[in-house]
Amino acid sequence: MKYMVNVILALLLACSQAVLALPEGSVNVNTAQAQVLAEVLDGVGSAKAQAIIEYREQYGEFKSVEELLDVRGIGPRVLEANREKIALSD
Repeated sequence: MKYMVNVILALLLACSQAVLALPEGSVNVNTAQAQVLAEVLDGVGSAKAQAIIEYREQYGEFKSVEELLDVRGIGPRVLEANREKIALSD
């Protein structure tokens, strides 16, 4: 009985995480590590990804996608190419 309860709880946890997850190919710029940012975002390599991290550490979480334009190396083209991939929360 105890085993069955643990299995059910594990299944419920897995289902809830799947529902709450970001769409595939999206990234939360407020929580993602540099490696993930570089992998998911087009035109963003390790240097720009690190600049995103440093910006959010200095100024806090991004409140809008457009705020990424304040990050050194992120211009309008990069922003528009990635707009659908960028999330501000999970």
